[in-house]
Amino acid sequence: MFFYPLLPIFWAVSAKADFFQFDSISNVSTYYFNYIYCNIWEGECQPNQDDSTQQVPTRDLWAAFPQDYISLLSQWYCSLGQCCESGDCRITNNITGLASDLQLKLHGQHLAQSVVLKAVQGFISNPESNKPLTLSFHGCSGTGKNFVTRIVADNLYRDGVKSECVRLFIAPFHFPHARLVDTYKGQLREAIRDMVLRCPQTLFIFDEAEKLHPGLIDAIKPYMDHYDNVDGVSYRRAVFLFLSNIGGTTVNDVALDFWHSGQNREDIGMEDLEHRLRAEAMDSQGGFAQSELMSGHLIDFFVPFLPLEYRHVKLCARDAYAARGLEPDEGTLDEVAKAMLYIPKEERLFSAQGCKSIPQRINFFLP
Repeated sequence: MFFYPLLPIFWAVSAKADFFQFDSISNVSTYYFNYIYCNIWEGECQPNQDDSTQQVPTRDLWAAFPQDYISLLSQWYCSLGQCCESGDCRITNNITGLASDLQLKLHGQHLAQSVVLKAVQGFISNPESNKPLTLSFHGCSGTGKNFVTRIVADNLYRDGVKSECVRLFIAPFHFPHARLVDTYKGQLREAIRDMVLRCPQTLFIFDEAEKLHPGLIDAIKPYMDHYDNVDGVSYRRAVFLFLSNIGGTTVNDVALDFWHSGQNREDIGMEDLEHRLRAEAMDSQGGFAQSELMSGHLIDFFVPFLPLEYRHVKLCARDAYAARGLEPDEGTLDEVAKAMLYIPKEERLFSAQGCKSIPQRINFFLP
């Protein structure tokens, strides 16, 4: 069935018609790509008519084929990502899907749900934005920073984090040596510039951002600033996400204060945390805090990730089982959740590990 849409092409090649003058397999591939793109989908291209190997046959060739063949060929071609209504099939910008995933898959993070959705939606809906979108995620490990990053990538790009329009940098892995910071600067600038030139909308992720050398961040600071362009290239349609454990203690303290005072967790607002996160980030050790990114106020939102409660850990466990096609009972979910560490321990209030390690924990409870 896979070869059915290709029958017209195979038939045409085997016919050895006069207008097929190929010298190599490469020419065959290029010829058909150009012909399909230029004539059927009317792409903006002009085949080289001076090169006999690249001359495009007339549309009369396709008039001989049934319309069903043309329709199937069109569907197959588009399935490869070469055409779509948006103009670039690598970019989906599914805001409805983003809202749904944040609501249904992210547990115990009402602030992150709200801020991330509004920030991304506002940026996508405003093609005339005067700067790239820059978000900084803060909280303890396992609370969902990387998870939200994947949700954003999955809904903005067809191939998610594997998209050629998405680039992940892990500070201690990609930039491990301080003595090589000058080399890293050039490599990082070149990588960002090349991606922006290849993709009309890009996503750059910096994990463990607090471990970045300050000079490294300052080297790309102009790309996040309010400039029309930098050396002739516009970076205004880029999204920069910084993930950091800085502020985790502050976020936990605020959540614990609300619990002690009898207030609902959902009553915690950005006004309770954002200014404290910004201040702690400015005062903390590490390159992220010391960079001009902070002093220049180029981060649009500091997004706090709250410590998870026992009930949230159970929901994470439920999702992890569902991902394996299993339907656990409440007793099983309780067993998984009890295996986590909590602060304070006797109250099982805030998970000290979050949901990150749950998939591994489940292995101990499987038959």
